[in-house]
Amino acid sequence: MLRLALATLRSRAGAFAATFTALLLAAAVVSACGVLLESGLRSALPPERYDKAPVIVAASPSAELEVKSADGSLYRSAQPLPERSRLDASLADAIAAIDGVTSVVPDRRATVRLLAGGRSVTGANGAVPQAHTWESRVLGGYHLTAGHRPETSRQVVLDADLAERAGLRVGDDVRLMSTATPLTFEVTGLVTLDRGRTPRQSVLFASTAAVEKLAPASRTSVDAFGVLTAPGTPTGPVAEQIEKTLKNTNASVYTGGGRGEAEFTDVAVGAAALVELATAIGGNVMLVAVFVLCATTSLAIRHRRREMALLRAIGTTPGQLHRMIAAESALAGLTAGVLGCPLGVGVVSWLSGQFAGRGIVPPDFQPVIGPLPFLTAVTATVLTAMGAAWFAARRAARIRPTEALREAAAEPDRLGRGRLVAGGVLLTLAVSVLGLGLAYRTDFMTLVGMANSLVLVLVMAAAVLGPVLTRAATALLAPLMLRTGVAGWLAAANSRAHAARTAAAVTPLILAVSFAATVVFTQTTQLDRSAQEIRSGTMADQVLTSAAGVSPDLARRAAALPGVSAATGVVRSRAVGVGSLLGTEETVSLTAQGLQPSALSATVDLDAREGDLADLAPDTVALSTTASSWLGLGVGDRAHLYLGDGTPFTGKVIAVYGRGLGFADLTFDHDLLLSHTTAGVDHSVLVRSGSRSGDVADQLSTLARAYPGTALSGALAADDLVAEQRAMAWVNYVVVGLIIAYTALTVVNTQAMNTASRQREFALLRLTGATRAQLLGMVRRESAAVVIVGAVLGTLLAAPPLALVALALTGGPMPTVPVPGWLAIVGTTGLLAVAGALLPSRLMLRARPVDAIGTKD
Repeated sequence: MLRLALATLRSRAGAFAATFTALLLAAAVVSACGVLLESGLRSALPPERYDKAPVIVAASPSAELEVKSADGSLYRSAQPLPERSRLDASLADAIAAIDGVTSVVPDRRATVRLLAGGRSVTGANGAVPQAHTWESRVLGGYHLTAGHRPETSRQVVLDADLAERAGLRVGDDVRLMSTATPLTFEVTGLVTLDRGRTPRQSVLFASTAAVEKLAPASRTSVDAFGVLTAPGTPTGPVAEQIEKTLKNTNASVYTGGGRGEAEFTDVAVGAAALVELATAIGGNVMLVAVFVLCATTSLAIRHRRREMALLRAIGTTPGQLHRMIAAESALAGLTAGVLGCPLGVGVVSWLSGQFAGRGIVPPDFQPVIGPLPFLTAVTATVLTAMGAAWFAARRAARIRPTEALREAAAEPDRLGRGRLVAGGVLLTLAVSVLGLGLAYRTDFMTLVGMANSLVLVLVMAAAVLGPVLTRAATALLAPLMLRTGVAGWLAAANSRAHAARTAAAVTPLILAVSFAATVVFTQTTQLDRSAQEIRSGTMADQVLTSAAGVSPDLARRAAALPGVSAATGVVRSRAVGVGSLLGTEETVSLTAQGLQPSALSATVDLDAREGDLADLAPDTVALSTTASSWLGLGVGDRAHLYLGDGTPFTGKVIAVYGRGLGFADLTFDHDLLLSHTTAGVDHSVLVRSGSRSGDVADQLSTLARAYPGTALSGALAADDLVAEQRAMAWVNYVVVGLIIAYTALTVVNTQAMNTASRQREFALLRLTGATRAQLLGMVRRESAAVVIVGAVLGTLLAAPPLALVALALTGGPMPTVPVPGWLAIVGTTGLLAVAGALLPSRLMLRARPVDAIGTKD
């Protein structure tokens, strides 16, 4: 069988080209997603500031929640925290009492903006510099290279790289700003890492009093404790004893390479996002790959019906046919898998840059490349190829030889009973899913999950019932084609007589249009709805913003200006809770905002549906309709959440509002949420002028100049608020691009193979009087019919899932469908379908009919 498979591959290289290319692309994408997945799981970086401390004690970077699976069993699920958690400073005494510990060094930190020469200086990797206490320098590999240590509360030491970025030297003055107006400090020294390494995170060192001035929260809490042990003391037993001592706190103990995880908390957040995205992209690509490979393999086998029939007629058993086809597929899959893996490295490089540019992973993210993703990609490619081939060849290997010869001579008139039954079951399932979605129209997670399932079921039904749908569609188009002369008459006759061939060309178009439309227009609906909610819900007429965050003092000072009726800082973060989807619980990360209760109603209109937002207080929370659906909570219930830094929060739900997409899923008291953020700054300040406001804008502009980098505008920028949604939309657009690439390959291959198999038909038509122009006209009309049928059916199949998505997002069944976007999807695949048929036709029609009539199939 292997020798026969090799001979078949050599003689039918063109027929296997599309299948091989699809497998190659699958191997590249799967290996790339595997590398990203492994990188997310093995994303730890070596420590820098904690390099000299054998043990680091820091708050856990994730929240662990107990959730219930579908079978009722309970398990713990961890959710990464977006804010840096802090530890109670009093824990130092308990750690110091442990045997083997010589000293405990607290690490206090303040996020600052460094202002030099009238500009804001960013640190390494575009991050904001971090100020630390001078005493914590002993924990890491920094040593003084110029000047001296800070001796007063207005002196700082910069790392040499940060000083070079700012153009500062020892003796210069520098301004630092955190949560108040800038303070001026003298640069008294410079530090560098061991061996002159460039730090990943730009730092500066100041006295404890200065850090506490920049970050008041550091007076009672610390970011971490560095634990120094006596020389020769084993690290393991000390770490175990610390864990036992602090087991009832939120502290985690880190040793060895894990100390980098405690130092660089952004890596853990980016790693979690990377794992989720790699899984989603890889899953979608493999799903489409299975569809594409089944379609291309089925078509290739359909065009080998005569060969299969002859093999069966001369005594070849079904098992031998299966083994031959499996061997062909395995060889193609193995070759494509091996060649596709190097392409996956290029895909990883491109995706890494795109993810970093959109803030999904840190700017300095470096993928971890090991052998496991490539072995997985090759294995998955081979198994997928063999599975698709087995599925496509099962009928050819099962039917009797005489029946096989008869089917090779003429296309069957009707679908088999098995396909009709399967199609009916799929359609029934689709109707059931749609009905359930309409019944659960208030449950956001259920609707979105059902929409994703519905489009898959509908596409499968269309693939199974393709010939039936194609016959019905071409029957409607036939009168139009008949009016276009001889070429139209030939096109109509061919479409009716060869419904299976036409269906093979239509199915990938349906797949491309329906999948792409569902994904793209889900994003456009969400983004459009978010922008609408922001525009309609913003009551403030002046907005103060800054790229690095706005000082909380600014809102208080703005509220005191004459002519200002209300002002509130807006702090943004996330919170973690337990959501439910069809009886299965899972952890969910929800967007959160903090507003001053006294200014809330005057500055924003969140469209309260239940309860009263005026009751917002530090021990209460308001939920969007989406969050209410996810969490299964209503007005009067007690919400159990974890704030962005992992602090447990239990509060009464006082309202449910409708504009969660534009603003946030959760609304907290401003000061409460601010105290649990890493930077401790506002995202913006919303200002509402009074009825006799006077020149409020001039007063606000004057005030903003006291906080460098702060800008005044007359409206809340929708693009800034939906930046995270746009980043996630881009990821989905990548998935759409891969889907279109796959299906485009299938469209071109299907049309080319269908056309190439008609060489004798074209020759016979020319010998009976048809001209070359008439045959090309026939092919053009057939291609146009394929495009029209594929576009219409694909759009119709996308409509029910999009209606469910629109119900979930907007409360109505109409999604936002930009016409240019729909035309781009249909036009791209349509042009490829036409080109895939016309180019081979032109090439075949160059041959003389008398020569072509004798060509073998």
